[in-house]
Amino acid sequence: MTVAPSRSLRSSAELISAEEPVLAHNYHPLPVVVARAEGAWVEDVEGRRYLDMLAGYSALNFGHRHPALIEAAHRQLDQLTLTSRAFHNDRLAQFAESLAELTGLDMVLPMNTGAEAVESAIKVARKWAYEVKGVAPDHATIVVAADNFHGRTTTIVSFSTDETARAGFGPFTPGFRVVPYNDLAALEAAIDETTAAVLIEPIQGEAGVVIPDDGYLRGIRELTRRTGCLFIADEIQSGLGRTGRTLAVEHEDVVPDMLLLGKALGGGIVPVSAVVARRDVLQVLRPGEHGSTFGGNPLSAAVGSAVVELLETGEYQRRAAELGIVLRGGLDALVGKGVQGFRARGLWAGVDIDPAIGTGRDISERLMREGVLVKDTHGSTIRLAPPLTITGEELRTALGSLEKVLTEGA
Repeated sequence: MTVAPSRSLRSSAELISAEEPVLAHNYHPLPVVVARAEGAWVEDVEGRRYLDMLAGYSALNFGHRHPALIEAAHRQLDQLTLTSRAFHNDRLAQFAESLAELTGLDMVLPMNTGAEAVESAIKVARKWAYEVKGVAPDHATIVVAADNFHGRTTTIVSFSTDETARAGFGPFTPGFRVVPYNDLAALEAAIDETTAAVLIEPIQGEAGVVIPDDGYLRGIRELTRRTGCLFIADEIQSGLGRTGRTLAVEHEDVVPDMLLLGKALGGGIVPVSAVVARRDVLQVLRPGEHGSTFGGNPLSAAVGSAVVELLETGEYQRRAAELGIVLRGGLDALVGKGVQGFRARGLWAGVDIDPAIGTGRDISERLMREGVLVKDTHGSTIRLAPPLTITGEELRTALGSLEKVLTEGA
């Protein structure tokens, strides 16, 4: 990466210190202050370079400042950025058409953040239950999985099993039933005549990249069809190339009734999310019943369309699948050498570190000092989700740094 010197007049330590009194303390970031980035690399204000192995929780699937996405954004910035949905704009139809075609579904509800997509899907599912399924008013239920992560809004944390996300934020929204993940029998037992939908992550990211057994997603699809409720797949982290397919549900040849997308859909440039669904499902919404001032804005639509164009080539899905073999091979070689186990699909892995060596946070900080950025999750687990543009050499560099950190910490 060739970059100009940082223009910051304050050091990393000074900038971190300056945040303390003026920013809410809802994050505990690693002590690195990123000033510039390109591809799989970022640079701090002092000019130190780091290999980004997190990629914004999959928001940067195409790397930092992908030239095609930057060009699309620049071109649109010179034309039109926002109209609100009070008017039509000339970019939205193309975005919706291409996204529907990419996913094999019919209609698109554009929003901004992942949590907004989840909230929107909950509203749509409930309205569908009342108007189509015939559930009694205000009695609709949605079945979700334990250890889920769908966002942090009040409704969403109401069905979280993570006490850090829940504690102190009640009273909670009713209407949700929580069952163990990867347990079809428990899921079937939770479904009754009030069930509007089953909302599931095809792979649980925040929980540590938990991959269900083969047949679980097909089982959900068959069960929801048989019982007359909707299957909502939250692919906000797992979708758009991350697992080696456009969508993680494609590993089991499953098409959900509603698909939730976000993060990478905005190319790491603007927040873009969407509910993509069957026509008969999304058509329960009528003017005035749901909306978003920025949802579907021309800038987001232009960038989102460019993201879809990148995925239409299949290049990034192939890269994730091929480099995923390198990732799994490198991690497999570390099992018993500081790694207790791992779960990986495509360029996405949850790695369980021996607690005797350190917590996930400890390992993340040590890797940062080696020039590699990752993120911890529960306990001694770290997550690896590099940009799909990473090279094999760069990936091996990161794995070598992990080996070094584990060896020194043993």
